[in-house]
Amino acid sequence: MYQRILLPLDGSAFSEQALPYAAAQAEHFQAELILLRVLPPLPTSRGQESSASKWAEDYTADLARQYLENIAATIEEQNVRTQITIIEGHPHQDIVKYAEENDVDLIVMCTRGHAGFSRWLMGSVADRVVRGANVPVLLVRARSETPQSVDAPSASIRDGYHETEQTDCA
Repeated sequence: MYQRILLPLDGSAFSEQALPYAAAQAEHFQAELILLRVLPPLPTSRGQESSASKWAEDYTADLARQYLENIAATIEEQNVRTQITIIEGHPHQDIVKYAEENDVDLIVMCTRGHAGFSRWLMGSVADRVVRGANVPVLLVRARSETPQSVDAPSASIRDGYHETEQTDCA
């Protein structure tokens, strides 16, 4: 059913709570798991790139690559094929764009579960991805910012037509 699964990660323990679900889906369907890090563009002074900003971009990309490589190594121990990708852009837009341009079958990501004014004020990358994606999105609701266990937080799959609550995503 799924051949290419996308897991956007921002480097936080929060976003990593979706990792066991993405790995389980990839293992179950013998799919490739794509670990994606979208780096927001760094501000430059007066629109000109200096050597310091170039160094900062390169350094940030190197840290992101090391982070994703460490996660990939752990996942590959479960016999799951992985690919790491780092792009610069705006997370909600570029996650959807990447999925469309790279034949992704499923996006797996974490959501904080904000509601009401907080969600309206801050926005939600997960919400924007769900609304913009043309493929199913598996949302894992985080339990806290620093998880102690990610045994089975609630998750929902939204394919554009249905939304199903689940406690076990495998």
